[in-house]
Amino acid sequence: MEILLSCLLLVVGFAALIKGADLFVDGSSGLAANFRVPAVIIGLTVVAMGTSAPELAVSTSAAVAGSNEIALSNVVGSNLFNLLGVLGICALIHPIPIDKAIMKRDYPISVIISLVTLLAVGLGAFLSGKLAGAGMLDSVGEVSRPFGIVLLVLFVGYIAMLVIQARKDRKQDDEEESVPMPVWKCIVLIIVGLACIIIGGELVVDNAKKIAAAAGMSETLIGLTIVAVGTSLPELVTSIVASKKGENGLAVGNVVGSNIMNILLILGVSSTIHPIAVNLASVTDLAILTVVSIVTFIIAKSGRIGRAAGAAMVALYAADVVFAVIR
Repeated sequence: MEILLSCLLLVVGFAALIKGADLFVDGSSGLAANFRVPAVIIGLTVVAMGTSAPELAVSTSAAVAGSNEIALSNVVGSNLFNLLGVLGICALIHPIPIDKAIMKRDYPISVIISLVTLLAVGLGAFLSGKLAGAGMLDSVGEVSRPFGIVLLVLFVGYIAMLVIQARKDRKQDDEEESVPMPVWKCIVLIIVGLACIIIGGELVVDNAKKIAAAAGMSETLIGLTIVAVGTSLPELVTSIVASKKGENGLAVGNVVGSNIMNILLILGVSSTIHPIAVNLASVTDLAILTVVSIVTFIIAKSGRIGRAAGAAMVALYAADVVFAVIR
C-alpha cells in the first residue's frame, strides 16, 4: 500500500512540476515580450530556464537531502533525453531546420561544457586511484564545491553574452507589433509556477527514493531514467508545440539552452550546496552524454534534423536506457 501511495505522489509531483513550468514559461515569456527579445534568445534563456526549473528543484532538493546520486544522474539523464528523445521525437513529427546562430554559438558551448565536466570528474577519479577495480556503484570522485562555483560563474557569463546579443537583435524586431501580457499577470504566473515547481520537486525526490529502495533500484538508475524523463517532460511538450507552430528557433533553442543550464546552473547550484559524490556509473553516463553531444552536433551541422535521423536518435536513447537497466 505504501509503494502505491509513493507512486501516486510521484505522479502528482510530476504533474505539479509540468504545470508549474508551464505557468513559469508563460509568465517569463510575457515579461520578456515587454522588452521585445528575439524568439531564439527567449528559447535559450527564459523558456530554457522555465523548462529546466523541475530539474533545478529536484537536483537542489536531492543535494540538500544528501541524495547525491539523484542530483547528478537527473542532470545527465535529462540532457540525454533532451538531445536524443526530445529532438528525435520532434524530428519524427516534422524535420527540424537548425538555426545558424545556435550552431555557431550555443551548441558548441553545450558540447564543450559536457566535455569539461567529464574531464573534471573523470580526471579527479583517475588521480584518486579509485577507478581500478571499482564497481559501478562505488564512489570514485566528486563534483566539488569549487567546481560548482566555477560552473555558476560560467552560467552568469553565458547569460550576459545572450543579453548583449539580444540588445543587438532587438532593433530587428522593433517593427513587429504585439500586445504583451500585463506585468502584474506575468509576476503572478511566475510566483505560482515556482511554488508548484518547488512542491513538485520535493514530492518527486522523496517518493523516487522510496520507490528505488522498495524495488531494489539504485538512486543512480532511477535518477537517470524515471526522474530524468519526468523532469524533462516540459522540454518535450514545449519543443513539440513550438515545432508544430514553426517556431524552430524556440524548439531547438529550448533543448540546447536547457542542456547548458542543466550543467552550468543546476549542477553548479547542487554541488555548491553540497559536494556531489560520483560513482563509476555516473562517470560512464557523463562519457556517454559527451559522445552523444558530439554526434548530435555533427548531425545538426547539416542544417536540419530529418525523420531518419530522428528515428535513429530515439532508438539510441532506448538503447541507452536498456544499457543503464542491465548495468
